[in-house]
Amino acid sequence: MTASPVLTPQKSSATVRQSYPNYKVIVLNDDFNTFEHVARCLMKYIPAMGQDQAWELTNQIHFEGQAIVWTGPQEQAELYHQQLGRAGLTMAPLEKA
Repeated sequence: MTASPVLTPQKSSATVRQSYPNYKVIVLNDDFNTFEHVARCLMKYIPAMGQDQAWELTNQIHFEGQAIVWTGPQEQAELYHQQLGRAGLTMAPLEKA
């Protein structure tokens, strides 16, 4: 009897890196928050949000019905979503980006 060769699987040296998904924080238009309140909340709770960008997003929320105000890692998105909601803004559920 002759021995047949045994094939051993080779270990792959390539590592597949998969990044965590980003999430979108979306503010919805409503009939009770003022433009000023929405803009102030965006500047207060979203890091590096400037006055011009806050007012641009506030107008987008009003005229288009919603705006993505921040996109990034889930934990931070949850924090900003919660803070804006507690401040009285109408929030859409978090969405994967």
